[in-house]
Amino acid sequence: MKYLSALFAAATLVLAGCLTTHVEKSGGMGSVTVTNSNPTAIVTAAQSVFPNYGYTPAFGNDISSVSFDKNSNQLANVLWGSYGDPQMIRVEVKITPIPGTNNYRISPKVYTVSDAGVAGFQSKRPLIGLWNAEFEPLLKKVAAQASGAGSQ
Repeated sequence: MKYLSALFAAATLVLAGCLTTHVEKSGGMGSVTVTNSNPTAIVTAAQSVFPNYGYTPAFGNDISSVSFDKNSNQLANVLWGSYGDPQMIRVEVKITPIPGTNNYRISPKVYTVSDAGVAGFQSKRPLIGLWNAEFEPLLKKVAAQASGAGSQ
């Protein structure tokens, strides 16, 4: 019985170690590291980059994330919307500090939003995988602008 308990404990430790991801490599597809910066510089850079691609600032931004909306195309309206209910694409850029450094990991989370901005009726559905990867080039531009800003 002791042998089984020890084997189980060892297996648990090995699996826990394998499932641990360092922050600098976290965030999934489309994530980028911003070096020697701060959240204010990252938000400012994002607010400079995203409008150049048709995105407008969305409600609910704070120091750990910033969001942008864009009218979706007709295909997205067919896939997720209904007649007279156009969809918006919302990108939330999450800002995660990397412990022990002045570096941050920025990660996109993409949603399709129905009734955007309508209090009590807004509905968002997460889009995963390749949707997030689409934003890596924009986040690289954000990182280029915000890197080197130093700590606050």
